[in-house]
Amino acid sequence: MTYCIAASINEGLILVSDSRTNAGIDNVSTHGKMHAFATTNDRKIVLLCAGNLATTQAVLEQLHRDNIKNAKTNLNNVECLSEAAAYLGHVSLEKQKQHVNPEGQSAFNPSASFILAGQIGTEEPHGAYMVYAEGNSITSSANTPFLQIGESKYGKPILDRFLKLGTSIDEAARCCLVSMDSTIRSNASVGPPVDMLIYRKDSFSFNEYYCFDDDNDYLLQLRRSWETKLREAIAALPSLDKQTVKPMPVRL
Repeated sequence: MTYCIAASINEGLILVSDSRTNAGIDNVSTHGKMHAFATTNDRKIVLLCAGNLATTQAVLEQLHRDNIKNAKTNLNNVECLSEAAAYLGHVSLEKQKQHVNPEGQSAFNPSASFILAGQIGTEEPHGAYMVYAEGNSITSSANTPFLQIGESKYGKPILDRFLKLGTSIDEAARCCLVSMDSTIRSNASVGPPVDMLIYRKDSFSFNEYYCFDDDNDYLLQLRRSWETKLREAIAALPSLDKQTVKPMPVRL
């Protein structure tokens, strides 16, 4: 399983991903799911991947090959992020079709989904697109300035409550890390190392990259602090009003 987050706020982008690809009883393996591309100076593009590992690797290889060979469409000549997302969706569909069972039903599932994020030129702002297994895509919005792929349900509540367009980029980064840690706590199929990339708008730089192992001091401190504050918040909630207590209705 996988969990990846892309937050697109006014100050820039926060990208976070786990690295667990298999969580069987006797086979726990890891593989990075965040991939930055070598592009021209007027753009920065990074991919987060979820789904079938063979498919995602094949897609990444094709994107790199198209860049090197200067293919008709590649990440260096697309004019905007939405065009890059459409190109990614096309490549993903082609790779999936190579392994689809022509007779229909099969236990093998080659599907994969992606988040493409970054900035192309200064005429358009930075942004993020989620590319579905079917090849179509959506982008984040003012009301929901984040995208998730993989095991999203455990980490979504904190993002819904705290992440806004105007949230500072450092606070948003901490919010995304708590979202990831909450998912790791609740689902054994999501696990470290945790990769985080902070991109500040118009910087065209990927210099703020972090990799947190499970025993990383900062991650442990963040986890303990979050749990402590949650316990304090629960303890501080208003008590139930005894005057509203009523007998439980009984059906005869």
